[in-house]
Amino acid sequence: MTDLHVIDATADHVDEIVHVIHHAFSARRVLDPPSTALTENATTVGAAVADHGGLLVRIDGAPAGALLFEEDGDVLHLRRVSVDPRHQARGVASAMVGCAEEVAVRRGIRRVQLIARVELPDTVEFWRRRGYSVVEQHDHNLIYAKAMPLELTVPTADDMRAIGEELAGQLRAGDVLVLSGDLGAGKTTFTQGLGAGLKVRGDITSPTFVISRVHPSLAGGPALVHVDAYRLGGFAELDDLDLDASLDDAVTVVEWGHGLAESLAPDRLDIVVTRGDDDTDETREIRITPVGPRWAASGVRVSVLEKN
Repeated sequence: MTDLHVIDATADHVDEIVHVIHHAFSARRVLDPPSTALTENATTVGAAVADHGGLLVRIDGAPAGALLFEEDGDVLHLRRVSVDPRHQARGVASAMVGCAEEVAVRRGIRRVQLIARVELPDTVEFWRRRGYSVVEQHDHNLIYAKAMPLELTVPTADDMRAIGEELAGQLRAGDVLVLSGDLGAGKTTFTQGLGAGLKVRGDITSPTFVISRVHPSLAGGPALVHVDAYRLGGFAELDDLDLDASLDDAVTVVEWGHGLAESLAPDRLDIVVTRGDDDTDETREIRITPVGPRWAASGVRVSVLEKN
């Protein structure tokens, strides 16, 4: 059994990281212009680790993978993502990138970003499979990004509405939100906050018996289309609602949409609201997972709870 460990890089790991970077990049075919990775040394890597950190992967005690971090505002850049050729196809890169994303979440960083060369199709495909999207291209360099999930503990129903209202300010026509969670957890409460932020007409209530409602804007913005998929038997019944006719012009929220509504749009927010076991406790947990290039370019921010 492979003994694979991903560890936070320190000054003690600098020589191992340099070793991995040189082995990984020297094994790649020569590109034009060439990569500057082989110029890395103990001084440059040591400075990078001291300033922003990094990761080292060991397999059976031997250095197998490494990457360096560079933090810039709300973006965590991944640099020198390297796997020693002797350890390729053993899950090193996937384990390392998964841990890097956990670092970003712990640091409260909204997006992870990196540069990949267009001439390396296997590398490009790897980042695509990991959910990264191209947000820019400069000559041969593809700028990949991925928005990080946001996990919040929400003390009260008023706080849940406030989160929805703040999030509404980041939405635009064509956005889709797939809303799931426990019965009575606060999905409709969250949607009421969205409605307030979007300044739409009509009270936002659970549309269980109507299945969908359209709330026009009172301020010249997008309408809010509120769908409850709880009683729908599958995607065919969701498709019968003809949501495609309004998708481009409205913000669409589908409650109980997990497993049904993801195909409505490649860009969406997957939102899960859960409650505790104690019915007397108002506290809820909300997880907002941005999906697709639209969110990879901006990420999601919720700051309303920071004021409490």
